[in-house]
Amino acid sequence: MRKKAVALKYEKGDKAPVITAIGFGEIAEKIINIASESKVPIINNKPLVEELSKISIGQNIPIELYETVAEILAFIYNLNSKQNHSKG
Repeated sequence: MRKKAVALKYEKGDKAPVITAIGFGEIAEKIINIASESKVPIINNKPLVEELSKISIGQNIPIELYETVAEILAFIYNLNSKQNHSKG
């Protein structure tokens, strides 16, 4: 099975997270490498990637995925908050 990757962007005030990149195989590897080099959190959730990869780049995620994505974003924000507090 080919590797898949989806990148999301969400900023305060946005209606919903937006798909910013979708890749399969080598392109997925590039997306993951760029995220890693940029210190962007990488979450491995195959069922979610499967659903998100059906959406066009530039589109908001569908309402059915709000809860799952919100849980992931909350986890990431919490992780970032803890890291920022430990830095000083």
